[in-house]
Amino acid sequence: MEPDDPTQELVRVETTCDSREAARALSRNAVEARLAACGQVEGPIASTYWWKDEVEVSEEWRVVLKTTRARCAELVGHLRESHTYEVPEIVVLAISGGDSAYLDWIRTETRR
Repeated sequence: MEPDDPTQELVRVETTCDSREAARALSRNAVEARLAACGQVEGPIASTYWWKDEVEVSEEWRVVLKTTRARCAELVGHLRESHTYEVPEIVVLAISGGDSAYLDWIRTETRR
């Protein structure tokens, strides 16, 4: 899904980092800027991937951010600018449902 897909109002934006500190910083900065209502740091996780013609295995931390479609493009831009990876994982997933009070909270906390 593209960050500006008009069919989805609320989204989860996920990325990974090479340290807990970097993940917490990305999460905190996004929330402080009101680009996300909340951020969660999970990990460590074991990642296996191709990088520069070699299979790499590393320990990473996943950052999950909840936001609105209206703020998504700005959040993705913020992650690209702030990330330490040359090609960071940035995945946008639609939130198709959930507790209405929680979903309203995401909308409220990400207002400009």
